[in-house]
Amino acid sequence: MLKHRGFPGRLPSTDYQFTIRRANKKGATKIIKRERYADRAPADRKADAGFMAALWTHFGEEPFERGNLDAGRISWLFGREVVPAEDPFDPESYEALLRIDSKRAEAAFPEVFADPASFVFEDEDDEDWA
Repeated sequence: MLKHRGFPGRLPSTDYQFTIRRANKKGATKIIKRERYADRAPADRKADAGFMAALWTHFGEEPFERGNLDAGRISWLFGREVVPAEDPFDPESYEALLRIDSKRAEAAFPEVFADPASFVFEDEDDEDWA
């Protein structure tokens, strides 16, 4: 499993996880499309925006490997702002390639694209990833 060095592990000051520390022995958790309803809590919406900001800052429009990115967090964006970058796509593979659909992402998260620096992430301690 590829570990994305420099990618934030979570949304600062919260328990909203962005990455996982180690591969699941039973295999990668399946990425699914989760519905985002209008009545979602503000903290959940902020976690989605923070994750999108981290993805955009780290990868931009280039395809990226799923690696240690949290499947649950990807699933909130999957099928809309984050789409498969390969065909066929295996939603249960750590090697699956994804990409950001920049037009849909900018429409859904205009604050991220207006000022991505407004999302300040804590530095991760690389020793934790050993």
